[in-house]
Amino acid sequence: MDRIETLAAGAGGVVVVALLVALLAPGALSGPPSERNPGHVDIADATIQPQAVGGQTVGLQVNTTLRHRGNPTQNVSLRLRAIDAQSGLLETSQTVAVGELTDEREQTVPATLTVERAGGYRIETVVYQDGRRVDTGRQRVDGLQALVPTYARTPIQFVEESTLPPLGVSVREATDARTTLDITALLTNRGSAQPDDVQVSVIVRQADSNLVADRAAADVGTIDPGQTAETSMAVSVPSEYNYYVDGVLKKDGVIVDTVRTAVNLDPSERIAVNETRQDVSLEVSDFERERRATDAGDGEAAGSTDDGAPGFGVPVAVLALVSGGLLVRRRIS
Repeated sequence: MDRIETLAAGAGGVVVVALLVALLAPGALSGPPSERNPGHVDIADATIQPQAVGGQTVGLQVNTTLRHRGNPTQNVSLRLRAIDAQSGLLETSQTVAVGELTDEREQTVPATLTVERAGGYRIETVVYQDGRRVDTGRQRVDGLQALVPTYARTPIQFVEESTLPPLGVSVREATDARTTLDITALLTNRGSAQPDDVQVSVIVRQADSNLVADRAAADVGTIDPGQTAETSMAVSVPSEYNYYVDGVLKKDGVIVDTVRTAVNLDPSERIAVNETRQDVSLEVSDFERERRATDAGDGEAAGSTDDGAPGFGVPVAVLALVSGGLLVRRRIS
């Protein structure tokens, strides 16, 4: 009986010591030191900016700002995806190796996604650490067709004032068979310099048949920044018909702007140009994080304490208590 009592007392002593250590030195019952655990990485912000704008595609530079806290974190990477906003199909993706993050600071990681210059896309950004997803966010960009290709950029444009038509038409000479029209294009320089090799042309189409009746072109002279100037041309068309006049502005042979007006030479019928226009502009939404609840921790391992000291853990004390009880029961039996 003395032996059983001794074993029971020993088991109880182990439990008491473990509980005392847990109360007086909680770090002794914790997991491995926190210095071995990677720090915390998440997305602080992200911006999207168009870069190389071509005729068919546009490069979107995505600048992702990563925020790091705690111990050094290795093997950090980003995966970016551009998903078509209408079809939901993946347009393109890119993976960027960030490497190791140290110190408590923010770091901006640039990446470029090349997409078609039309419609809109959902840009998704995922942060990985050692292949494990730790944070996710997304933005949306719309109206990419409003971006002007680099080769087509010029400050010279047709005027857009409601009281000043971009194309003015007057009759210079008229006979029963033909009518000569003077067409004046009103152009303005919205930039800070005078571009070279700019040309304006007009195409006159018969309203009913859409056949080209005549056309003319002229080089655009010097237009100082912020100023408006006129460029005149003459065309000859059959009388007694109505016409649409299309104005085309070109730079280095590339169409950069167009307008349309109507000319009524048929006294029995009149036509008008449909002036309904839908303005499209580039829009970028705010960045939205979609971090998962399982990634909400700061990179600390389960079972570690705040101070991160090494130890055995509370489960060891419970195991000792159960083992001691079973041993005493066995001895008594």
